[in-house]
Amino acid sequence: MLIYYLNQFLEVTCRSSGKKTRYAAGTKSSFAVNLINRKLDLGSPLALHIEAVKEGEEPVNFGPDAVLVDYGTGWKLQTVTEVDYAGVTKGEGIPAQIESSGGTHPTKRVSKSGISSLYIAKILLAFILMFMLGAILTIALENLPRLILFINSSM
Repeated sequence: MLIYYLNQFLEVTCRSSGKKTRYAAGTKSSFAVNLINRKLDLGSPLALHIEAVKEGEEPVNFGPDAVLVDYGTGWKLQTVTEVDYAGVTKGEGIPAQIESSGGTHPTKRVSKSGISSLYIAKILLAFILMFMLGAILTIALENLPRLILFINSSM
């Protein structure tokens, strides 16, 4: 299928910084949000998703896997930030976490180590239990002939 684009690029206005960024036609929304959030200064509200807006029209929201498109004259692409939802608490229509297809998230997080101390403790406990079970079975097998002789002599 051949798709012809009138514009070579799309411009998205970041509402946090006021900067405009350009993206190639066909760029996924999650990629654009990720790049916009990376360029923000510390303390700036993060972009959650992108929407197309036009005066007097209902905004069109782009999901993480949606491809950015230009809707024509008067429509502008802009980010929706955390500040836009300042009066709304999670559970009232705002997702707690927005996932993107690239495995990155539009929310900034402190990197957590994949291996926690609880995980290591569980592994050590499993090894200790395995060795204890092995020791019990070894002792039982070593004493099995004595047990058989004891049972035979008592009969």
